[in-house]
Amino acid sequence: MSITSTIQTAVITALEQLYNQSFSAKDFQINQTKPEFEGDYTVVLFTLLKPLRLSPDVLGNALGNHLTQTQPSFFCGFNVIKGFLNLTVADEYWGTLLNNNYQNKGYGRKSNRGKTIVVEYASPNTNKPLHLGHLRNIFLGWSISEILKADGYDVVKACIANDRGIHICKSMVAWQKFGHGATPESTGMKGDHFVGDYYVLFGKAHKEEIQELTAGGMSEEEAEKEAPIMKAAQQMLVDWEAGKPEVIALWKKMNSWVYAGFDVTYKRIGSDFDKMYYESDTYILGKKLVEEGLQKGVFYKKDDNSVWVDLTGDGLDEKIVQRKDGTAVYITQDIGLAVEKYEAYHYNQSIYVVGDEQNYHFKVLQLICQKLGLPSSDGIYHLSYGMVELPSGRMKTREGTVVDADDIMDEMIKVAAQKTEELGKVKDFTANELDKLYNTIGLGALKFFILRVDPKKRMIFNPEESIDFHGFTASFVQFSHARASAILRNEQPNHHWSLQYNEPLLSLEKDLIILLEQYPAIIQQAAAEHNPAVIVNFSYDLAKTFNSFVTEHRVLKAETENKKQVRLRICEMTANVIASGLALAGIEAPERM
Repeated sequence: MSITSTIQTAVITALEQLYNQSFSAKDFQINQTKPEFEGDYTVVLFTLLKPLRLSPDVLGNALGNHLTQTQPSFFCGFNVIKGFLNLTVADEYWGTLLNNNYQNKGYGRKSNRGKTIVVEYASPNTNKPLHLGHLRNIFLGWSISEILKADGYDVVKACIANDRGIHICKSMVAWQKFGHGATPESTGMKGDHFVGDYYVLFGKAHKEEIQELTAGGMSEEEAEKEAPIMKAAQQMLVDWEAGKPEVIALWKKMNSWVYAGFDVTYKRIGSDFDKMYYESDTYILGKKLVEEGLQKGVFYKKDDNSVWVDLTGDGLDEKIVQRKDGTAVYITQDIGLAVEKYEAYHYNQSIYVVGDEQNYHFKVLQLICQKLGLPSSDGIYHLSYGMVELPSGRMKTREGTVVDADDIMDEMIKVAAQKTEELGKVKDFTANELDKLYNTIGLGALKFFILRVDPKKRMIFNPEESIDFHGFTASFVQFSHARASAILRNEQPNHHWSLQYNEPLLSLEKDLIILLEQYPAIIQQAAAEHNPAVIVNFSYDLAKTFNSFVTEHRVLKAETENKKQVRLRICEMTANVIASGLALAGIEAPERM
């Protein structure tokens, strides 16, 4: 139980004993006391005054006296200021909390709730490499999966490879037209980059053909559809769904190149999946559900043979679920996948980590699933996030202006090496140790910079700003962990030492323990909000407070042995919680920097 819950329970019990009235935790607030006032936690009294018919001073003093007299080992003082009861928690409580948890590397994690959540993230198209936008998606999905695990849920990390559709056929047509038999091996290119180049080539060729057709008098809208290369891609999609052998063979070959490239990137960033789905499989079930929906009257056919759903009565509009040529659209496979995931895991919640440009899509998906009476519908949750932009502006795949994930990681490691070497504190590291350190700092900076922003917000990513050993960065938090580890390498806490409470905790000592106590609630909040920024920001606040603490107070040469043991325990618990918080963001906590 958190300290705020413990205080709430104590206040509820006191009010019942004093006034014979029952209250609940919802009837009043408890906050941390503001720094300018004496105390640790504040009971906001205003909502209690009317039912009790008491003035703020009378209620505050009666409640404060009762709590300090009946629970002296917990509350050691109080003051009342204009409707706020500020309570001081006894040092013995903080010392016991520290003593019981400083060695616990699993501190803050909950036991199994018996509930399952499927988190779907990454979900790349197999026609191009992963880019910076994918990285935000992957970091969010992976991190929220780990946070939910820490909060006691069974989590299935899932990925759907969007391995079919017109976008895939564009790369295939371009390779046929311009590839001349080239392969990733023959060109020395990573497979996903190789295929992605042909997607860009398709876009350029398509643009040139549109210009030719419009020069001949055709409208631009018509030219986009009638361009020979676009018609070839559309025919290839029809042939693919018809199972034409040579098209399927080309599709399998080009996808294998992309998957090999993806695997290298996933391994590099430390991302993993428990289950891989493929749109080429799930769309078939989706098409069957479309047929069932037609029979049930959920969907209807237009004169051109395309299949639609009318959601105007639900405040949306009409949505196509199958093209006139019988080929599936994105929503088709999503309906099938929702059913497939539910049948496999009987999940309580299915989280889709997808950018905010798809907000409408997921409203439609849930409505369709509800209208079809699918049990999967109630658990659908769209974890929507904003776009990542660079200082130069928005990225565009078709124009080849996207920043590839591999390139941005290379840049981050390069910046990490440069800034670390400027500090001149790694002269005793071996070459292998330096390589590992630069990777740890560079990739940690990338993840931290992206995850520190609330998912709902758009963000601008600047590699130079993301690595700063004194700023709001992973490198600052990592350095704090290394600083704590260095102290502990010199001396470990004496586990047999019995802490004494005749020396009051100093301000920064107590501030750190108060922060550490909040970590379980922070995990719970991050899980409930589906927001890794809660963890990342907490880790920074903890690191900042710890650095102030070790700057102001000696640890190994503390004034007394008891003070040294308190501070060593603070160092160990802080190191454990920083490492735990960073791990939930997929960031390593080095012991040396």
